Amino acid sequence: MMIRNLLCISLLGGLCLMGHSAIAAPESHDPIKITLNDWTGELITAHIMGDILKKAGYNIDYVPADYLAQFSGMENGDLTVAPEVWATTAQEALQAAVKTGKVEDLGSSGMQAREEWWFPEYMKEKCSGLPNWEALKKCGEVFSTPETDPKGRYLGGPSTWGGHDEERIEALDLPFEVVHAGTDAALFAELKSAYERKAPIILWIYTPHWVPIKYKGEFVEFPRYEPGCYEDPAWGINKDAKYDCGKPYGPIWKAVWSGMKDKWPGAYAIIKNYKFDNKTMGELDARVDLNGEKVEDVAQDWVNKHEDVWKAWLSK
Repeated sequence: MMIRNLLCISLLGGLCLMGHSAIAAPESHDPIKITLNDWTGELITAHIMGDILKKAGYNIDYVPADYLAQFSGMENGDLTVAPEVWATTAQEALQAAVKTGKVEDLGSSGMQAREEWWFPEYMKEKCSGLPNWEALKKCGEVFSTPETDPKGRYLGGPSTWGGHDEERIEALDLPFEVVHAGTDAALFAELKSAYERKAPIILWIYTPHWVPIKYKGEFVEFPRYEPGCYEDPAWGINKDAKYDCGKPYGPIWKAVWSGMKDKWPGAYAIIKNYKFDNKTMGELDARVDLNGEKVEDVAQDWVNKHEDVWKAWLSK
């Protein structure tokens, strides 16, 4: 054992590989605080990251945090890692936080985000012209509910997700009203109920997720997002309003408190190396939302079965 210790090659400022297992000497025993947001995929990502960091010897705290407000906590060091920052809804918030110099964008998680208005395939018979957004101008009443009649109901995600849907409706003059689901579970429960009855529904769906795999449907095709759409009223078809376009598409980033690289350089490198893909995440989401498994169990199962994947992140 003495000889093996002498032969140990130190990596990432505190991790060393002995044989085939990683032995950790964390640079600080203070807990790394990983944010928990309010959708299943992010919770899975947070726990997978946390489980890997624990195996590398780090202490982890999971902290429930508002998706957009979490950046202020990261700026002052109260939060360490935001494992999923979607280009579709948090691009502006991330860029503002990075400009302070107190938050760092660690690059793409490997997953690509799309979040948009989505409808079941059977709604094409009730609103001809879909998926073109202009079809919605004459179909508001088709999607109405008693609380929104005669306007259509757009079932949005929890209000903490942002997304500018109210502004989009106003800018594009759509006969719709946003009703926010309280949780992502409530959002998908409503979809399940409507889909089984072939009832009218149009709602916020995102990918990576299991919904576009399980249910037949399409995203509404709004005017394609460009940065000017969110910044300049003169952009697009409504010269007096911003947000007259769809949501941006793009990466799901990882963000950290900028002091992390000095306090926990090994953990910082692991998170920087972390990569996932849409298909795998959709399958893990389904295990939680459809099969009723616990987030913690699904995350731990993935970590246990994929040592070859995550150990490579420790040694790069």
